Amino acid sequence: MHLNIAVLEGDGIGPEVVAQSIKCLRSVEETFGHSFTFKSGLIGATAIKKTGTPLPKETLKICKETDATLFGALGLPEFDENPKAKVWPEQGLLKLRKELGLFANIRPVKVFPSLVKQSPLPKKSVKDTDLVIFRELSGGIYYGDKAVGNDQTSATDTCTYTEAEISRIAHLAFKSARSRKKKVTLVDKANVLETSRLWRRVVHSISESYPDVTLDCLFIDNAAVQMILNPSQFDVILTDNMFGDILSDQGSVIAGSIGLLPSASVGLEHAMFEPIHGSYPDAKGKNIANPVASILSMAMLLQHFKMDEESDAVVAAVLKSFSKKIVTPDIMGSSKYGTNYVGDFIADNIMELDGTFTINDENIGLGKSTII
Repeated sequence: MHLNIAVLEGDGIGPEVVAQSIKCLRSVEETFGHSFTFKSGLIGATAIKKTGTPLPKETLKICKETDATLFGALGLPEFDENPKAKVWPEQGLLKLRKELGLFANIRPVKVFPSLVKQSPLPKKSVKDTDLVIFRELSGGIYYGDKAVGNDQTSATDTCTYTEAEISRIAHLAFKSARSRKKKVTLVDKANVLETSRLWRRVVHSISESYPDVTLDCLFIDNAAVQMILNPSQFDVILTDNMFGDILSDQGSVIAGSIGLLPSASVGLEHAMFEPIHGSYPDAKGKNIANPVASILSMAMLLQHFKMDEESDAVVAAVLKSFSKKIVTPDIMGSSKYGTNYVGDFIADNIMELDGTFTINDENIGLGKSTII
């Protein structure tokens, strides 16, 4: 198979971790006989400084004309700490998601046995965690009308959802649950918000088409607590844009490092794959950034194009790096290995699996999720 892939490195450690993903894709090329072509584009703070906009037209054109997008990270403190800024990096990502029609963000949260000790939570609470968050990505308060009062002492952000927006991601979540543990948990704030009450009405109606899947509903505050107390109780979490943003970052705490969790953002025609971590500018150029989340996001890209064996081979190489303790310092403080060495090790150990491969009885796959 040949794929044309847009590469948006972004800011901070983005270029460093994406470089490791590309390194691993080159290994997949050699091992499985595929070919990948990469075309780079600017986004975020880097794009603002060079072009004045966080999403140049050329970048958007590249993403629309390629098969998929591999994304790094964006953001810099100089923008985060300036609330008066008229333009900021995150605007580029929000516009990109909207322009590409990426309405579903899929984030697996899986605790691998060899890394259970790295979680700050009790081992018995996290050891069986294997859930996936379906976050609605193109609606809600992030895209609603915004206004600032004339006297600059008040501001408004409008949260709006339509039945169609809720329905399309709900169906994906229920289909994914059918191939997993057959449980969907809707997370909302239906005791306060009209949009959440709409979510409940729509999702309850859709659940009738999936009688083999159990539907539970939790308020966001309770869900946040339950994810810490007993994350293994969850299978598929379905929620809106803002709540999904919060819960998926919380999932990184369960896993032990934000540098471990991948994600896929999909629509009807386009898909983008990115680690959930930020740009971590303090680590830029120090060769300490964890590349695993980016590499696992690349494995989700392979999965998206039905290259399951190739995806499993990448995940197996990552698991081997865990078992050999070839990890970055965020996983093991005493580790002497850097970003490039870990990326080299994973790339060098991507190989065809014979069906008997196991590492400490760990499940090889990322977990089944519905990717269009």
